[in-house]
Amino acid sequence: MLLIDASVWLSLEWDQARYHAASRAIALDLERPVAALDLTLFEVANVAVRQMGQPERGKYLSRLVLARCGDRLLRVDNELVEMAIELAAEHELSAYDAAYVAAARRFGWTLVSADIRDLVSKGLAVTPDDADYP
Repeated sequence: MLLIDASVWLSLEWDQARYHAASRAIALDLERPVAALDLTLFEVANVAVRQMGQPERGKYLSRLVLARCGDRLLRVDNELVEMAIELAAEHELSAYDAAYVAAARRFGWTLVSADIRDLVSKGLAVTPDDADYP
């Protein structure tokens, strides 16, 4: 299972994104299930509204995450929060990024991210280009 973080969902909508094509392939292939965290909905909406100034794009991306992940949209719980706090301290991550790492580890999933600096370079995630995806 691929756990998709907000950076991948955002990359599929931005033509100039480094991982645009691979992000689209992963996120839009209905034959392969993917997962996300519930906080992903807020992250994509925040970037779409605050950085892009496009609230309609935020709504579209949030609906896409919900539709695409279905029951694989993970709700953050106390165990996940505690794991995320430990990982944030250990790897100098934001709590948001650490939550994705914690969820991937908890379920044995592959975390896919376009965040090179904080996740991929530390070996905590793979890029959309490097995801084990047919």
